[in-house]
Amino acid sequence: MNPLYTVADIRAIEQAAASRLPAGVLMQRAGQAAANAALELLPNATASARVLVLAGPGNNGGDALEAAAHLALAGARITIVHHAPAGQTAPERDAALRRAQHSDAHFAILTADQISSTPWSLVVDGLFGIGLQRALDGEFGQLVAAVNSLRCPVLALDVPSGLDADTGVVIGPDGCAIRASHTLTFIGNKPGLHTCDGRDYAGRVDVAGLDIDAALLPSARLHLNDVAFFTRCLRARRQNSHKGSYGNVAVLGGAAGMSGAPILAARMALHAGAGRVYALFAGTPLAYDALQPELMCRSAEAYDFASATVVAGPGLGDSAHARSLLAQAIASPAPLLLDADALNMLASDALLQTALRSRDAATVLTPHPLEAARLLGKSVSEIQADRLAAARLLAARLHACVVLKGSGSVIAAPDGAAVINTSGNAALASAGTGDVLAGLCGSLLAQGWPQWQAALAAVWLHGSAADTLVTETGNAIGLTAGELIQPIRAALNRMVTQYAR
Repeated sequence: MNPLYTVADIRAIEQAAASRLPAGVLMQRAGQAAANAALELLPNATASARVLVLAGPGNNGGDALEAAAHLALAGARITIVHHAPAGQTAPERDAALRRAQHSDAHFAILTADQISSTPWSLVVDGLFGIGLQRALDGEFGQLVAAVNSLRCPVLALDVPSGLDADTGVVIGPDGCAIRASHTLTFIGNKPGLHTCDGRDYAGRVDVAGLDIDAALLPSARLHLNDVAFFTRCLRARRQNSHKGSYGNVAVLGGAAGMSGAPILAARMALHAGAGRVYALFAGTPLAYDALQPELMCRSAEAYDFASATVVAGPGLGDSAHARSLLAQAIASPAPLLLDADALNMLASDALLQTALRSRDAATVLTPHPLEAARLLGKSVSEIQADRLAAARLLAARLHACVVLKGSGSVIAAPDGAAVINTSGNAALASAGTGDVLAGLCGSLLAQGWPQWQAALAAVWLHGSAADTLVTETGNAIGLTAGELIQPIRAALNRMVTQYAR
């Protein structure tokens, strides 16, 4: 499992660990770990490597100074841009500075132009760590811009300078942050490295635990998504089974002019293993799906919503008729997933929200940030400013499992448990991919998966399929939602082969 810790958690762990160790040991361990990570990013001929180390005024700068001393000892040509603290500093930072000064590292004052015009082999970012609370501007803003213009690897220590370790937001409305290719984070992993702006700025994330006693780590309520969370739900199919053994899915959508959305969701539900899949249309139903004739296309009028897991919302519209159909779906005792137009109608209707909260059956919501903003009566910027808090609040308020989509999708349960998903990429920023996710999760629910595991697996598989397609094509441009269906089916079957009992 991959636990995530807030800044407050890390501070408490660090304080407890430091009280048991000689002064400065944690900083020394962090510096050694940083140097080891840096050496892995340098060419074999270390002596020819030119490394720029940015050492800020706080303890993050102390970690960088320790790393610089080790790298100089390894033979690399080290240039340190040191930003001295304005006031008194911790003794361990002073000791790290002395070690760097007594090494072969060179201290220099460089302009932004000098930094951007030098062929560095590596930049080590130790400007600011998890304690930063103000936007980087002025001299620091120019320094960040210069580093971000380089084409060499950039190793951030603990967190890229300028990024909020809890939320993944670049600090300040006009702030900036180091765009790292790699981040070595200390003691424990941080949520902000994996959601919102974090995935664009942190690069590859590795954790250096600094040999802290595991007993000092609190029980985490937040994790990175992992197949271990849902493999127990994977089942090989018995020979003595039939289509009724694997559940029914009814995709409710398809208002006039919006037939494609429910068809995408329904196709995915079928390929993810549901026994029977109905595409229910609020408007005039299609006669059949020419590319997937196994789907049963029907009018949503008079459909018995208790007879299937319902995926409501793709292309549903917001008419009075659509609202009536949504109310019927919410009132049913069957598992329910709400997406797209269903979420928008829910946001504007207190009676529907009350009905949703009273449900006993599994309920999953899959909003994107704008839909979440409408449901919570906030702006999109407020949702994105703390995606974890927004997902948790929505899950608790509506008594449902919530998937807040976006870079580093957040899955939250009503009890506050939360997971950040790390699969997926920018190729998913395409119309219809959310419909595919909805159909996939609905299919797993129909096959008997609990709502938490169904949501985790669906989000992971959805992202993994996009990763596979991007790997095959070499870029994230132009992927269409329908292309995800077959890679998801293949990944699901591989997992069943590997993990099913």
